[in-house]
Amino acid sequence: MIEQHTIRLQPYSRGFHLITNDVLQHLDLPEKGLLSLFIQHTSAGLTINENADPTVRTDLESSFNHIVKENESFYEHTFEGPDDMPAHIKSSMVGSSVTIPITKGKLNLGTWQGIYLCEFRNNGGSRKIIASIYS
Repeated sequence: MIEQHTIRLQPYSRGFHLITNDVLQHLDLPEKGLLSLFIQHTSAGLTINENADPTVRTDLESSFNHIVKENESFYEHTFEGPDDMPAHIKSSMVGSSVTIPITKGKLNLGTWQGIYLCEFRNNGGSRKIIASIYS
C-alpha cells in the first residue's frame, strides 16, 4: 500500500535546517515500511546528516558556498539573482529526495541522523515536500 501526503514547510533562511520533526508531525507511520521524501523545487534539496551539533549545519553551508560561488562570470542563468544559479548547482549536488526505512512505527535513522532541508536561496519561500509511505 502507498500513501502520499504533501508537506508545506514554512520559509527557512538560506542554510541547512533540521526538519525531521516538521516532517513527522504530518505523518502517521506504519509499523514497517519505507518513507520517501521528494522536494518539488530546483533550488533546494534534501539530505540526511548530523542531528546533534548545529555547527555541522553551519560548516556545510560554508563548504557549499566555498565550492559553488555566486557571481561567476561563466554563469548564463543570472536573471533571478546571484544566488539562483548556485542554488540550482547545489541542489543537483545534494539531490531532491531521501528514503528512510520505517521500523516499529518510527523512522529507522541512525543515532546522530536527521532530515535536512537544504535551502540554497536567500529568499526561497515556502517549500513543498511529497511524502510517500510504502507499507
